[in-house]
Amino acid sequence: MQMPALPFMPSVKRESSLDKIDVPSTPVLTRRLVGPVELTVVLPTFNERGNVEPLIARLEEVLAGIEWEAIFVDDDSQDGTAEQVRAIGRHKPYIRCLQRLGRRGLSTACIEGVLASSAPFLAVMDADLQHDETLLPRMLDALKSEALDIVIGSRYAAGGSVGDWDQSRARLSDLATRLSRLVVKADLRDPMSGFFMMRRPAFEAAARDLSGQGFKILIDLFASSPRPLAFKELPYQFRLRQHGESKLDTLVAWEYLQLLLEKLIGHVVPVRFALFAMIGGLGLFVHLAVLGIALKAFGADFTLAQSVATLTAMTSNFFLNNWFTYRDRRLHGWRLLRGLLSFYVVCSVGAIGNVGIAAYVFHADRSWWLAGIAGAIVGSVWNYATSAVFTWRANTK
Repeated sequence: MQMPALPFMPSVKRESSLDKIDVPSTPVLTRRLVGPVELTVVLPTFNERGNVEPLIARLEEVLAGIEWEAIFVDDDSQDGTAEQVRAIGRHKPYIRCLQRLGRRGLSTACIEGVLASSAPFLAVMDADLQHDETLLPRMLDALKSEALDIVIGSRYAAGGSVGDWDQSRARLSDLATRLSRLVVKADLRDPMSGFFMMRRPAFEAAARDLSGQGFKILIDLFASSPRPLAFKELPYQFRLRQHGESKLDTLVAWEYLQLLLEKLIGHVVPVRFALFAMIGGLGLFVHLAVLGIALKAFGADFTLAQSVATLTAMTSNFFLNNWFTYRDRRLHGWRLLRGLLSFYVVCSVGAIGNVGIAAYVFHADRSWWLAGIAGAIVGSVWNYATSAVFTWRANTK
């Protein structure tokens, strides 16, 4: 039996997320790599979508004739930076995207980008168009022709400039440079530079000792290297940002101090633990202040006042640690609430351990102050170790 013809059904075009990605409107010429990649340019990004296409165009111009690739390491930007890079990468195989979920940080982004490459020469630069990409060929030539480990783009070498920085930013940069002498013995004119190129063996020798703290990976590399690095500084003019917003904020200085502390005392005590313990000490003052106010000003029952003081201290400790100690794993939204609840549980168990150890030491030694210190240490170590696992775990989704 012949089946009746079905009526014509027009096809429906479904809009996908890829339709919303900006891709070059002009024909794209795909350059296939004909040999192994010689140079990898690592570009950490966070909300830099508007800079991606012009930066790639500039790199293509200045690196013509070199087998190179660019790895954009994106910290889960909300403006579609990663999607934009991947859209371009579908036409240009030398453009790659490494998107990180649940963690942030310029230094760790640089480290992961380098480890994701196989090139013998590695460049690190910002994606905000402020670094002068025309310096890259000169950096590569210097590494090939001279006995150097690293070539640094310097704003303070003769001929370099910081551009339109105001006096306050210039003074802060100068102070940070002076402080870097605590951990970097090399006579660098611009140790705060985020623009450099190095040989892979030099990076790999320091890789396992890198702290990944903060945003100044260059200082970390020099301080972590098992031997003095042979370096050269080339001047460049620091340019104005074209798109997006600056990532500098009031806590950048805090991250920088964390890096210095990591290199100074990290081999003795973890810097995170030192910060965690310091905030715990502040929590003790919060506890006593709330307890005193509840008892004296409101005449509350001691048990109730003690409970309110304990809860207040734990809450303040959580938010301070979330803002300072674990800034690179900072919790937001529902994860913030979930983290707070887990922190309450962690600290409650820690308090039980604190009291138990203190009681044991007191009955064994009869020294109240020694018992108190022993309990506080046990409680702090427990709170730090367990909150790192359950509250601020590294790969939170």
